[in-house]
Amino acid sequence: MSTGDSSLRIALLAYRGKPHVGGQGVYIRHLSKALVDLGHHVEVIGGQPYPELDDCVGLVELPSLDIYNEHFPMRMPGVWELKELADFAEVTSFSTGSFPEPLAFSIRAWQYLKARHGEFDLVHDNQSLGYGLLGIERLGLPVIATIHHPITVDRRLEIEHAEGWYEKLTLRRWYAFTKMQTRVAKRLRRVITVSENSFGDISRDHQVSPDRMAIVPVGVDPDLFKPLDHVKRVPGRMVTTASADVTMKGLRYLLEAMAKVRVERPETHLVVIGRKKEGGASEAVIERLGLEDAVEFITGVPEQRIIELYGEAELAVVPSLYEGFSLPAIEAMSCGTPLVATTGGAIPEVVGNDNETAMLVEPGDSEALAAKIAHAFADPDLRARIGDAGRQRVIDNWSWRHTAERTVEQYRILLDEPKAP
Repeated sequence: MSTGDSSLRIALLAYRGKPHVGGQGVYIRHLSKALVDLGHHVEVIGGQPYPELDDCVGLVELPSLDIYNEHFPMRMPGVWELKELADFAEVTSFSTGSFPEPLAFSIRAWQYLKARHGEFDLVHDNQSLGYGLLGIERLGLPVIATIHHPITVDRRLEIEHAEGWYEKLTLRRWYAFTKMQTRVAKRLRRVITVSENSFGDISRDHQVSPDRMAIVPVGVDPDLFKPLDHVKRVPGRMVTTASADVTMKGLRYLLEAMAKVRVERPETHLVVIGRKKEGGASEAVIERLGLEDAVEFITGVPEQRIIELYGEAELAVVPSLYEGFSLPAIEAMSCGTPLVATTGGAIPEVVGNDNETAMLVEPGDSEALAAKIAHAFADPDLRARIGDAGRQRVIDNWSWRHTAERTVEQYRILLDEPKAP
């Protein structure tokens, strides 16, 4: 079915959409608006925590059992709460120690779309890769999926850094859902990813044929994320974004590096855009290194405050062991904040060359990270040059409109393909 240049009716699936921490909520919010700005009809079908969307985008809320709510995480739902197939799938998966949201959400989305047959031209899934997507295709709805990076990479890194056999066993059970994601991904007709690095990882780990994939980088709004004249840099301040105690994000190495830098520069301190996990690994490292007064966690703030936090920092740091793209990196660069980052995953292809548009070190090396941070703090001219060049790189390469236009190209390729038997 060729749709030419006509407006498309798009169901955009977001199994979770936390807006300010993690890239999924940011991706859903900005891509949906940019698609509407191009003249398409978009409804986001979302799970908890629900995404925050622009007023021009409709949101369909699919309530879950909310097992991972912020007030009582890891709660066991009561039997009286189990009312439909997705509820039983969610609690069963949770009971075996696996992360249940992608499977349960995909089943709810399939049931919801079955009741609205004929109202959408296609379904765009954002990284759930649950079995329900195969049911959606059986309804006759073409499905395309965005895979920012395969979660198999998270699984591999978490297990490599686990201490003891029990923790490794727990992680293997938690990441059991990645087997489902591989089975689903390799059966989908079209897959979008965000970088060359993720392209190779998806082809290898999820066994997706390269001829069914396309690279569509994500974007940033440089007119929103920009230097602010009324915001002044705070001496010694660094800013980073971290999701709880995810090993892949490398926060531990940044904390260790900061402790080394503070020996010569005691004013050095860190703002973490993210929630501190009480009793977690990061908290233990902070206490061990005596950094309680030098690290502040900030969460739940509006986007404008995040832009101000970038503007207040002398350095933004991305210490990740791996990234499929790294939205925080280009957001910081767009704000003119000089970036120190690792070479993990796709980061070099996103942020550019060392000492040109960013300052790069190998991942997992706190000594090298400390040396790079200390060098940047000691050279204000270097920071200014890197900050200006980094912003220009973002302006030259990424915008959400560009992301949306290239995404629509993939929609039309999908719709023009003959249906698979």
